[in-house]
Amino acid sequence: QVQLVESGGGLVQAGGSLRLSCAASGRMFSSYAVGWFRQAPGKEREFVGGIHWTGGKIAYADSVKGRFTVSRDNARNMVYLQMNSLKPEDTAVYYCAATKNFYYPYYFNVTAYDFWGQGTQVTVSS
Repeated sequence: QVQLVESGGGLVQAGGSLRLSCAASGRMFSSYAVGWFRQAPGKEREFVGGIHWTGGKIAYADSVKGRFTVSRDNARNMVYLQMNSLKPEDTAVYYCAATKNFYYPYYFNVTAYDFWGQGTQVTVSS
C-alpha cells in the first residue's frame, strides 16, 4: 500500500514558477513509478509527466515539455514537479499517482495507476 500527499500548489502569475511535491509513505514506494496528472474544471484528467522508480525513464506530455521537470528522491520518498514558464492553461488540480506499469503508452492512462493523492490546486493568472 502506498499513500501519497501533494503540496506546493498556489496562485502564481503567468511566467512564474511553482514546485509541487509528492510525499509518499509505504515500504515499497521506491519500486513504484510516479506520474503527475492534472484536471481542469470540465476536463478529463490528463498526464503531465512521470518518472520510473529508478529515475532512468522520464516522460512528459507535449504541452509541458521544456517547461516542467519531474524528479524523485527515493531516500526521502519524495517526487517533485518543477513547473516553469507557467501559463493560464496550466491551471488545474494536480495529482501524483503511483504505478508499477510505467511503459509507453500505458503511463498516459489514469487506469495504469494504483494509488492517488488528494490533489493540489494550481492557479495561473494572466
